[in-house]
Amino acid sequence: MQQQADWRDVLLVDGYNMIGAWSELKKLADTKLEEARDRLLDMLTDYQAYSGRRVIAVFDAYRVPGIGATYKQGDVTVSFTKEKETADECIERLVRELKHRRRTIYVATSDMTEQNVIFALGALRVSARELRIVIEQARREVEVQIKEQALRPIKRNPLEDKLSLDVMLKLERLRRGDKIE
Repeated sequence: MQQQADWRDVLLVDGYNMIGAWSELKKLADTKLEEARDRLLDMLTDYQAYSGRRVIAVFDAYRVPGIGATYKQGDVTVSFTKEKETADECIERLVRELKHRRRTIYVATSDMTEQNVIFALGALRVSARELRIVIEQARREVEVQIKEQALRPIKRNPLEDKLSLDVMLKLERLRRGDKIE
């Protein structure tokens, strides 16, 4: 069975760059780096669900021998770089690998040099500040939709509005096990 290609747009996120740029994550990372990473990944998971984009968070493991791990946290792909590979190099490699005419690739980083490189490779850049604004806006829109949905009256059976009385009576007799004429 052939697997269908995933042509969704992709958002590549320089994880530690975001943590360093977002004040609440930076403050958390000063004492609990893993919690800051998890908080970022939670926010990216929510954003991915909202936007429909495929999100890949890249974390620099340049000085950690033999890491190179990739796994899923929620629906977000988390990638720790290989030994002697920076997050920037990993992101550049992923841009080249994922580049396709049907797909737009966005890279979230505030590293100006990296922004220029990925732009030259055909990806679009998103600064840490811009990504934060987009994520917050998406969160607010979801909250509004949830509140609006909570205020709507709950319809017990939406078919009631679409079926004639005759058909509804026949269905009720069927449900009770009665004979239908």
